[in-house]
Amino acid sequence: MTRKGDWMQTYTGRQFWPIDPRADEIDIVDIAHALSQQCRFAGHCKTFYSVAEHSWHTSNVCNQENAPWGLLHDAPEAYLVDLPTPVKHASEMGSAYQVIEDRLMKVIADRFGLPWPMPEDVKKTDAFMLHWEQRDLMAPPPAPWAGQGSILLPKTKLEAMNPVVAEQAFLIRFHELAQALGR
Repeated sequence: MTRKGDWMQTYTGRQFWPIDPRADEIDIVDIAHALSQQCRFAGHCKTFYSVAEHSWHTSNVCNQENAPWGLLHDAPEAYLVDLPTPVKHASEMGSAYQVIEDRLMKVIADRFGLPWPMPEDVKKTDAFMLHWEQRDLMAPPPAPWAGQGSILLPKTKLEAMNPVVAEQAFLIRFHELAQALGR
């Protein structure tokens, strides 16, 4: 059978077509490993801070009925990489990327039994995490970030995990959530 686009090799050695994704080709180990190797903010943090750790925090901060979504909300980035928000939302590039990312997110949601669409609570928690991470993991901003003024952040300071620890934390959280859901 002909597939759209070309394939990439994943961490576990699978063939994966990011333009033509199929649920049975998605592996949580590939997602955890790839996200643990990708730095948030296009690498412009004071220290390496992975998308896997961001996802782990999001799953712990959001309403717990949405925790599986919190953990997997950035899972497409395991196959597409993390684009900085200003690039992702740029009309010249963002619309094509967004179509591909949305298609992949729907397949990932199907693979892991997540209801579609992503809950608003997870989107709000993701925005909250963005500002908490910015405060603790980046240089002081030269200007306020959009929406930052109304967010009350915790006193707890985020400390970045190394990639191996972030990958393990992500997988442990996934298995805890799967067990709680009876999967």
